[in-house]
Amino acid sequence: MQKITKETYIKWYEDMLFWRKFEDKLAAVYIQQKVRGFLHLYNGQEAVLAGALHAMDLSKDKMITAYRNHVQPIGMGVDPKRVMAELYGKATGTSQGLGGSMHIFSKEKGFYGGHGIVGGQIPLGAGMAFGDKYHDRGAVTLCYMGDGAVRQGSLHETFNMAMNWKLPVVFVCENNGYAMGTSVERTANHTDIWKLGLGYEMPCGPVDGMNPVKVAEAMHEAIDRARRGDGPTFLEMKTYRYRGHSMSDAQHYRTKEEVEEYKKIDPITQVKDIILENKHATEADLKVIDKRVKDLVSECEKFAEESPYPEKSVMYDAVYEQEDYPFLQHKL
Repeated sequence: MQKITKETYIKWYEDMLFWRKFEDKLAAVYIQQKVRGFLHLYNGQEAVLAGALHAMDLSKDKMITAYRNHVQPIGMGVDPKRVMAELYGKATGTSQGLGGSMHIFSKEKGFYGGHGIVGGQIPLGAGMAFGDKYHDRGAVTLCYMGDGAVRQGSLHETFNMAMNWKLPVVFVCENNGYAMGTSVERTANHTDIWKLGLGYEMPCGPVDGMNPVKVAEAMHEAIDRARRGDGPTFLEMKTYRYRGHSMSDAQHYRTKEEVEEYKKIDPITQVKDIILENKHATEADLKVIDKRVKDLVSECEKFAEESPYPEKSVMYDAVYEQEDYPFLQHKL
Protein backbone atom coordinates (compact mmCIF):
# COMPACT_ATOMS: atom_id res chain seq x y z
CA MET A 1 0.00 0.00 0.00
CA GLN A 2 1.11 3.56 -0.65
CA LYS A 3 2.50 5.08 2.52
CA ILE A 4 0.10 7.26 4.50
CA THR A 5 1.99 10.54 4.74
CA LYS A 6 1.19 14.05 5.92
CA GLU A 7 0.19 14.82 2.31
CA THR A 8 -2.29 11.93 2.51
CA TYR A 9 -3.90 13.35 5.64
CA ILE A 10 -4.12 16.84 4.15
CA LYS A 11 -5.66 15.45 0.95
CA TRP A 12 -8.14 13.39 3.01
CA TYR A 13 -9.09 16.48 4.99
CA GLU A 14 -9.69 18.60 1.89
CA ASP A 15 -11.50 15.85 -0.03
CA MET A 16 -13.79 14.81 2.81
CA LEU A 17 -14.55 18.41 3.75
CA PHE A 18 -15.40 19.20 0.14
CA TRP A 19 -17.68 16.16 -0.16
CA ARG A 20 -19.46 17.17 3.07
CA LYS A 21 -19.90 20.82 2.04
CA PHE A 22 -20.90 19.86 -1.52
CA GLU A 23 -23.77 17.79 -0.13
CA ASP A 24 -24.67 20.40 2.49
CA LYS A 25 -25.19 22.76 -0.44
CA LEU A 26 -27.32 20.14 -2.19
CA ALA A 27 -29.49 19.86 0.91
CA ALA A 28 -29.98 23.64 0.91
CA VAL A 29 -30.94 23.87 -2.78
CA TYR A 30 -33.18 20.81 -2.42
CA ILE A 31 -35.27 22.72 0.13
CA GLN A 32 -35.48 25.52 -2.47
CA GLN A 33 -36.75 22.88 -4.96
CA LYS A 34 -33.84 23.44 -7.33
CA VAL A 35 -32.95 19.76 -6.92
CA ARG A 36 -35.98 17.46 -6.98
CA GLY A 37 -36.91 13.83 -6.54
CA PHE A 38 -34.94 11.79 -4.04
CA LEU A 39 -31.70 12.97 -2.43
CA HIS A 40 -29.64 10.55 -0.34
CA LEU A 41 -26.67 12.21 1.38
CA TYR A 42 -23.35 10.66 2.43
CA ASN A 43 -22.58 12.86 5.47
CA GLY A 44 -20.60 10.84 8.01
CA GLN A 45 -19.54 8.04 5.66
CA GLU A 46 -16.73 9.92 3.87
CA ALA A 47 -13.89 7.85 5.39
CA VAL A 48 -15.13 4.77 3.51
CA LEU A 49 -14.49 6.52 0.20
CA ALA A 50 -11.31 8.35 1.22
CA GLY A 51 -9.62 5.17 2.44
CA ALA A 52 -10.69 3.15 -0.60
CA LEU A 53 -9.36 5.71 -3.08
CA HIS A 54 -5.96 5.56 -1.38
CA ALA A 55 -5.81 1.81 -2.05
CA MET A 56 -7.15 1.86 -5.63
CA ASP A 57 -5.39 2.15 -8.98
CA LEU A 58 -7.57 4.84 -10.54
CA SER A 59 -6.07 4.21 -13.97
CA LYS A 60 -7.99 0.92 -14.28
CA ASP A 61 -10.01 -0.01 -11.17
CA LYS A 62 -13.77 0.51 -11.19
CA MET A 63 -16.47 1.38 -8.69
CA ILE A 64 -20.21 0.70 -8.56
CA THR A 65 -22.61 1.58 -5.76
CA ALA A 66 -26.23 2.23 -4.79
CA TYR A 67 -28.12 5.53 -4.86
CA ARG A 68 -26.06 7.38 -2.18
CA ASN A 69 -23.64 8.19 -4.97
CA HIS A 70 -22.83 11.88 -5.39
CA VAL A 71 -19.32 12.10 -3.92
CA GLN A 72 -17.87 8.79 -5.17
CA PRO A 73 -17.58 9.96 -8.81
CA ILE A 74 -15.97 13.19 -7.60
CA GLY A 75 -13.39 11.11 -5.75
CA MET A 76 -12.82 9.07 -8.92
CA GLY A 77 -12.03 12.26 -10.84
CA VAL A 78 -15.35 13.44 -12.28
CA ASP A 79 -15.74 17.24 -12.41
CA PRO A 80 -17.92 18.15 -9.39
CA LYS A 81 -19.57 20.92 -11.42
CA ARG A 82 -20.98 18.27 -13.78
CA VAL A 83 -22.20 16.18 -10.83
CA MET A 84 -24.09 19.14 -9.38
CA ALA A 85 -25.48 20.01 -12.81
CA GLU A 86 -26.81 16.44 -13.11
CA LEU A 87 -28.61 16.84 -9.80
CA TYR A 88 -30.15 20.06 -11.12
CA GLY A 89 -31.32 18.16 -14.21
CA LYS A 90 -29.18 20.28 -16.50
CA ALA A 91 -27.74 19.40 -19.93
CA THR A 92 -24.17 19.83 -18.66
CA GLY A 93 -24.64 17.01 -16.14
CA THR A 94 -22.92 13.63 -16.24
CA SER A 95 -25.99 12.07 -17.91
CA GLN A 96 -27.22 15.24 -19.65
CA GLY A 97 -29.60 15.85 -16.75
CA LEU A 98 -31.58 12.66 -17.44
CA GLY A 99 -30.27 10.51 -14.58
CA GLY A 100 -30.46 12.82 -11.60
CA SER A 101 -29.45 12.13 -8.02
CA MET A 102 -29.49 8.33 -8.03
CA HIS A 103 -27.81 7.74 -11.39
CA ILE A 104 -24.46 9.46 -11.67
CA PHE A 105 -22.23 7.71 -14.23
CA SER A 106 -18.79 8.16 -15.75
CA LYS A 107 -17.39 5.30 -17.82
CA GLU A 108 -14.36 7.48 -18.55
CA LYS A 109 -13.47 7.67 -14.84
CA GLY A 110 -14.49 4.09 -14.02
CA PHE A 111 -17.62 4.98 -12.06
CA TYR A 112 -20.58 2.81 -13.05
CA GLY A 113 -23.39 4.24 -10.94
CA GLY A 114 -25.63 4.98 -8.99
CA HIS A 115 -28.42 2.34 -8.93
CA GLY A 116 -31.89 2.95 -7.54
CA ILE A 117 -32.88 -0.72 -7.22
CA VAL A 118 -31.80 -1.95 -3.78
CA GLY A 119 -29.04 -4.52 -4.32
CA GLY A 120 -29.33 -4.26 -8.12
CA GLN A 121 -25.68 -3.24 -8.39
CA ILE A 122 -24.34 -6.37 -6.64
CA PRO A 123 -24.57 -8.79 -9.60
CA LEU A 124 -23.57 -5.95 -11.94
CA GLY A 125 -20.36 -5.44 -9.96
CA ALA A 126 -19.54 -9.13 -10.32
CA GLY A 127 -20.29 -8.91 -14.04
CA MET A 128 -17.88 -6.01 -14.45
CA ALA A 129 -15.20 -8.01 -12.63
CA PHE A 130 -15.92 -11.02 -14.86
CA GLY A 131 -15.30 -8.84 -17.93
CA ASP A 132 -12.00 -7.61 -16.51
CA LYS A 133 -10.88 -11.17 -15.75
CA TYR A 134 -11.97 -12.43 -19.17
CA HIS A 135 -10.00 -9.70 -20.93
CA ASP A 136 -7.08 -9.94 -18.49
CA ARG A 137 -7.12 -6.22 -17.69
CA GLY A 138 -5.63 -6.53 -14.21
CA ALA A 139 -8.41 -4.30 -12.86
CA VAL A 140 -10.43 -4.69 -9.67
CA THR A 141 -14.08 -3.68 -9.16
CA LEU A 142 -15.25 -2.22 -5.85
CA CYS A 143 -18.93 -3.05 -5.39
CA TYR A 144 -20.68 -1.14 -2.60
CA MET A 145 -24.04 -1.82 -0.97
CA GLY A 146 -25.95 -0.77 2.13
CA ASP A 147 -26.89 -2.93 5.10
CA GLY A 148 -30.43 -3.24 3.70
CA ALA A 149 -29.21 -4.59 0.35
CA VAL A 150 -27.43 -7.57 1.93
CA ARG A 151 -30.88 -9.07 2.59
CA GLN A 152 -31.48 -9.40 -1.16
CA GLY A 153 -31.29 -12.89 -2.63
CA SER A 154 -29.12 -11.72 -5.52
CA LEU A 155 -26.26 -11.14 -3.07
CA HIS A 156 -26.05 -14.86 -2.31
CA GLU A 157 -26.18 -15.88 -5.97
CA THR A 158 -23.47 -13.32 -6.73
CA PHE A 159 -21.23 -14.37 -3.83
CA ASN A 160 -21.45 -17.99 -4.96
CA MET A 161 -20.46 -17.22 -8.56
CA ALA A 162 -17.78 -14.71 -7.57
CA MET A 163 -16.07 -17.33 -5.40
CA ASN A 164 -16.54 -20.09 -7.96
CA TRP A 165 -14.89 -18.01 -10.68
CA LYS A 166 -12.44 -16.18 -8.38
CA LEU A 167 -13.57 -12.81 -9.70
CA PRO A 168 -11.46 -9.67 -9.03
CA VAL A 169 -14.10 -7.89 -6.98
CA VAL A 170 -14.28 -6.40 -3.48
CA PHE A 171 -17.79 -6.39 -2.02
CA VAL A 172 -18.25 -3.62 0.55
CA CYS A 173 -21.25 -3.27 2.84
CA GLU A 174 -21.51 0.29 4.17
CA ASN A 175 -23.34 -0.54 7.37
CA ASN A 176 -24.65 2.79 8.63
CA GLY A 177 -27.02 1.07 11.04
CA TYR A 178 -30.30 1.56 9.22
CA ALA A 179 -31.96 0.28 6.04
CA MET A 180 -34.09 3.38 5.48
CA GLY A 181 -35.57 3.44 9.00
CA THR A 182 -35.12 -0.23 9.91
CA SER A 183 -32.21 -1.03 12.21
CA VAL A 184 -29.85 -3.92 11.43
CA GLU A 185 -31.08 -5.70 14.58
CA ARG A 186 -34.60 -5.89 13.12
CA THR A 187 -33.60 -7.32 9.72
CA ALA A 188 -31.85 -10.54 10.79
CA ASN A 189 -30.99 -12.65 13.84
CA HIS A 190 -27.33 -11.61 13.58
CA THR A 191 -25.73 -8.18 13.50
CA ASP A 192 -22.28 -9.11 12.17
CA ILE A 193 -23.02 -8.64 8.47
CA TRP A 194 -19.46 -9.56 7.43
CA LYS A 195 -20.14 -13.16 8.51
CA LEU A 196 -22.31 -13.63 5.40
CA GLY A 197 -19.05 -14.23 3.56
CA LEU A 198 -18.24 -17.27 5.72
CA GLY A 199 -20.89 -19.41 4.03
CA TYR A 200 -18.96 -19.08 0.77
CA GLU A 201 -15.51 -19.36 2.35
CA MET A 202 -14.98 -15.80 1.11
CA PRO A 203 -12.35 -13.77 2.99
CA CYS A 204 -14.37 -11.31 5.06
CA GLY A 205 -14.27 -9.10 8.12
CA PRO A 206 -15.41 -5.93 9.89
CA VAL A 207 -13.69 -2.55 9.38
CA ASP A 208 -13.89 0.75 11.28
CA GLY A 209 -15.59 2.77 8.54
CA MET A 210 -15.15 6.06 10.40
CA ASN A 211 -11.35 5.89 10.11
CA PRO A 212 -9.80 6.28 6.62
CA VAL A 213 -6.56 4.61 7.74
CA LYS A 214 -8.36 1.41 8.78
CA VAL A 215 -10.38 1.51 5.55
CA ALA A 216 -7.25 2.00 3.41
CA GLU A 217 -5.46 -0.92 5.10
CA ALA A 218 -8.39 -3.32 4.69
CA MET A 219 -9.08 -2.22 1.12
CA HIS A 220 -5.44 -2.58 0.13
CA GLU A 221 -5.36 -6.18 1.34
CA ALA A 222 -8.64 -6.99 -0.44
CA ILE A 223 -7.68 -5.26 -3.71
CA ASP A 224 -4.27 -6.94 -3.70
CA ARG A 225 -5.93 -10.35 -3.21
CA ALA A 226 -8.29 -9.70 -6.13
CA ARG A 227 -5.55 -8.38 -8.41
CA ARG A 228 -3.30 -11.42 -7.96
CA GLY A 229 -6.17 -13.73 -8.93
CA ASP A 230 -7.20 -15.06 -5.50
CA GLY A 231 -10.80 -13.89 -5.80
CA PRO A 232 -13.23 -11.67 -3.90
CA THR A 233 -13.42 -10.25 -0.38
CA PHE A 234 -16.44 -9.08 1.61
CA LEU A 235 -15.86 -6.16 3.99
CA GLU A 236 -18.38 -4.67 6.40
CA MET A 237 -17.56 -1.00 6.88
CA LYS A 238 -19.14 0.04 10.17
CA THR A 239 -20.08 3.65 9.58
CA TYR A 240 -22.91 6.12 10.25
CA ARG A 241 -24.93 8.71 8.37
CA TYR A 242 -25.65 11.99 10.12
CA ARG A 243 -28.60 12.87 7.90
CA GLY A 244 -31.72 10.84 7.22
CA HIS A 245 -32.05 8.07 4.67
CA SER A 246 -33.15 10.75 2.23
CA MET A 247 -34.25 14.37 2.54
CA SER A 248 -37.84 13.26 3.22
CA ASP A 249 -36.80 11.15 6.24
CA ALA A 250 -38.14 12.47 9.56
CA GLN A 251 -35.72 10.14 11.42
CA HIS A 252 -38.17 9.05 14.11
CA TYR A 253 -36.35 5.73 14.45
CA ARG A 254 -33.28 7.17 16.19
CA THR A 255 -32.49 9.74 18.86
CA LYS A 256 -30.59 13.00 18.50
CA GLU A 257 -28.30 11.73 21.26
CA GLU A 258 -27.31 8.76 19.11
CA VAL A 259 -26.37 11.03 16.21
CA GLU A 260 -24.36 13.30 18.52
CA GLU A 261 -22.42 10.31 19.88
CA TYR A 262 -21.32 9.36 16.37
CA LYS A 263 -20.38 12.96 15.60
CA LYS A 264 -17.69 12.60 18.28
CA ILE A 265 -15.88 10.22 15.88
CA ASP A 266 -16.57 12.24 12.72
CA PRO A 267 -13.95 11.18 10.13
CA ILE A 268 -13.22 14.78 9.17
CA THR A 269 -12.60 15.76 12.80
CA GLN A 270 -10.43 12.68 13.34
CA VAL A 271 -8.21 13.56 10.39
CA LYS A 272 -8.06 17.24 11.35
CA ASP A 273 -6.95 16.33 14.88
CA ILE A 274 -4.15 14.10 13.52
CA ILE A 275 -2.99 16.88 11.19
CA LEU A 276 -2.79 19.41 14.04
CA GLU A 277 -1.32 17.00 16.61
CA ASN A 278 1.47 15.96 14.25
CA LYS A 279 2.00 19.51 12.97
CA HIS A 280 1.31 18.44 9.38
CA ALA A 281 -0.37 21.85 8.99
CA THR A 282 -1.41 24.80 11.12
CA GLU A 283 -4.90 26.13 11.84
CA ALA A 284 -4.10 28.93 9.36
CA ASP A 285 -3.21 26.36 6.68
CA LEU A 286 -6.50 24.54 7.26
CA LYS A 287 -8.42 27.82 6.99
CA VAL A 288 -6.92 28.27 3.52
CA ILE A 289 -8.23 24.80 2.61
CA ASP A 290 -11.64 25.64 4.11
CA LYS A 291 -11.80 28.76 1.93
CA ARG A 292 -10.78 26.78 -1.17
CA VAL A 293 -13.51 24.23 -0.48
CA LYS A 294 -16.13 26.92 0.04
CA ASP A 295 -15.15 28.66 -3.22
CA LEU A 296 -15.29 25.39 -5.20
CA VAL A 297 -18.76 24.58 -3.85
CA SER A 298 -19.89 28.07 -4.95
CA GLU A 299 -18.41 27.46 -8.42
CA CYS A 300 -20.34 24.19 -8.69
CA GLU A 301 -23.60 25.89 -7.67
CA LYS A 302 -23.05 28.76 -10.14
CA PHE A 303 -22.28 26.32 -12.96
CA ALA A 304 -25.43 24.28 -12.25
CA GLU A 305 -27.63 27.36 -11.89
CA GLU A 306 -26.44 28.88 -15.18
CA SER A 307 -26.46 25.69 -17.26
CA PRO A 308 -29.39 25.10 -19.64
CA TYR A 309 -31.92 22.32 -19.32
CA PRO A 310 -31.61 19.57 -21.97
CA GLU A 311 -33.68 19.81 -25.14
CA LYS A 312 -36.75 17.58 -25.11
CA SER A 313 -35.39 15.70 -28.12
CA VAL A 314 -32.53 14.39 -25.95
CA MET A 315 -35.01 12.35 -23.94
CA TYR A 316 -36.26 10.62 -27.09
CA ASP A 317 -32.71 10.04 -28.31
CA ALA A 318 -31.90 8.28 -25.05
CA VAL A 319 -34.94 5.98 -25.32
CA TYR A 320 -35.47 5.36 -29.05
CA GLU A 321 -32.76 4.19 -31.45
CA GLN A 322 -35.01 4.44 -34.55
CA GLU A 323 -35.40 8.11 -35.47
CA ASP A 324 -38.85 7.76 -37.10
CA TYR A 325 -40.17 5.70 -34.20
CA PRO A 326 -43.74 4.73 -35.24
CA PHE A 327 -45.29 5.46 -31.82
CA LEU A 328 -44.22 9.11 -31.98
CA GLN A 329 -47.14 11.09 -33.36
CA HIS A 330 -45.70 14.61 -33.24
CA LYS A 331 -42.43 15.85 -34.59
CA LEU A 332 -40.33 17.67 -32.02
